[in-house]
Amino acid sequence: MAKDLSKLAKQKKIKYFLISFVDLFGVLRSKLVPAEAIGEMQKNGAGFAGFATWLDMTPADTDMFAIPDADSLVQLPWNKEVGWLASDLWMDGKQVKASPRVMLKDQIKKLDKLNLKMKSGVECEYFLISQDGSNIADSRDIQSKPCYDQSALMRRYELIKEICDSMIELGWKPYQNDHEDANGQFEMNWDYDDCLITADRHVFFKFMVKSLAEKHGLRATFMPKPFENLTGNGCHAHISLWNGNKNKFFDKGDRYGLSRNAYHFVGGILKNARPLSSFFNPTINSYRRINAPATKSGASWSPSSISYTGNNRTHMIRIPDAGRFELRLMDGSANPYLLQAGVIAAGLFGLNNKTDPGEPLTCNMYEDYKNYPNLEKLPNDIEESLDELEESKNLREAFGDDVINSYLKLKRKEIEDFDQNDSFDKKNPVTEWEKNNTLDC
Repeated sequence: MAKDLSKLAKQKKIKYFLISFVDLFGVLRSKLVPAEAIGEMQKNGAGFAGFATWLDMTPADTDMFAIPDADSLVQLPWNKEVGWLASDLWMDGKQVKASPRVMLKDQIKKLDKLNLKMKSGVECEYFLISQDGSNIADSRDIQSKPCYDQSALMRRYELIKEICDSMIELGWKPYQNDHEDANGQFEMNWDYDDCLITADRHVFFKFMVKSLAEKHGLRATFMPKPFENLTGNGCHAHISLWNGNKNKFFDKGDRYGLSRNAYHFVGGILKNARPLSSFFNPTINSYRRINAPATKSGASWSPSSISYTGNNRTHMIRIPDAGRFELRLMDGSANPYLLQAGVIAAGLFGLNNKTDPGEPLTCNMYEDYKNYPNLEKLPNDIEESLDELEESKNLREAFGDDVINSYLKLKRKEIEDFDQNDSFDKKNPVTEWEKNNTLDC
């Protein structure tokens, strides 16, 4: 063991540990373990009934054990008695393949064989809303173009400060906080890192924002589209591949500063974007954001077509700077581990097949999309994205049939539940089912 959690508990005066994992629907599951018992848990894991979570199991299945990763330990800045741990799931002496953190680690192993590591950063947008979810929390936040509004930002100073101070304390190196494009919407940025670290931090960030918002009498939501007339919550990812200290995506001789490997990686994502949307846009509500009409601010800021560009935010992929690209497809409901795993799987396909992404487009895609009738579009709804996943030979090869079939089975059961309770229409207000099932995603 690299770190002894029992010793760390004494050194840091931690009294309890949250041993946590994320299921296929992105729900954070945990057990609260007293420090006196953490040694046993570190060795053998905390027991869970898999069927009680969104994993494809039955009540007859044996116990599932979450074995904590000591390197992921986060001491809650707002309650230092508690330590949070990300965990990997095991059953019958084997890792649970259809569990998100294990899925990501399996993709990382494939990169390791090529002596490559993916580094990434995420931009997590969220709304601060009323407790019942019916409105934004700040009744004075009414500008038609509220992005970067200093007054609205500073009215939430105490909460933003506490979240940012927490990230500073944890060593995440946050570097900016802002009011986003929708009324009541915010974003906080921290440094990129190895993709597993970023995924663990992404999980904890969502937990932290919700917890501290509650502490301040507010509610935070990462729901893709809680309000039909406002810009939705995206979760853009910035991606690069490294060998040691060398950025393998960087090429100073290229017009955008990208290497051939970077373009192949981009090509793999473009090629697999439609089935990937089932991971990156995993909820019924996600498709109110994708292909959405212009919002109150004048633009949805979400992609509609499968395209890439230079520094142009109207496309699914943009290249804002040399040596990296930004993927703008994901939304706030994306599972942090499946987000990173999906990017690697598609990117590896591109690398292995030397996939050509074609020429980048420089147009305003929001206005000029009709000039590109042959350009592939993103799925219109979750059913279409799941159909694409079911038929995807590439993602089945990357993750395995059993993993993909489990995901499809659970997501289609969710759709059945929705169909029995509500009906979906992008032209109508967000349904109660969507709010009840997605506001706390």
